[in-house]
Amino acid sequence: MSIRSIDPSFHVTGQISPSQLNEIAGLGFKTVVCMRPDNEGFRQPSFDEVAHAAQEAGLEAHYLPVVPGSMPLDQAEKLKSILGKQTGPILAYCASGQRCAAVYDMAKRAP
Repeated sequence: MSIRSIDPSFHVTGQISPSQLNEIAGLGFKTVVCMRPDNEGFRQPSFDEVAHAAQEAGLEAHYLPVVPGSMPLDQAEKLKSILGKQTGPILAYCASGQRCAAVYDMAKRAP
């Protein structure tokens, strides 16, 4: 897992596995956001699997799937809402972290 900091409260990474959620919680994250649609990649865990492991690790989990090549404004608005309610650092993931960073940029610019 290669975590990249976008700012002190928002970080991105590529695909995570349910078995990594305890480690993620141990790093101080409070929330995970999945921006990768289910069944996008081979052997990708479903969001439900990740959400269950997140809950067991004491983390909030949100599903904001973004199809590669699209940057839907509604997902940016949902992310902005999550950011406004955050209680600690957020880790967002997709295949590489790039979609997460782009949607975060949109969310920060949204009115």
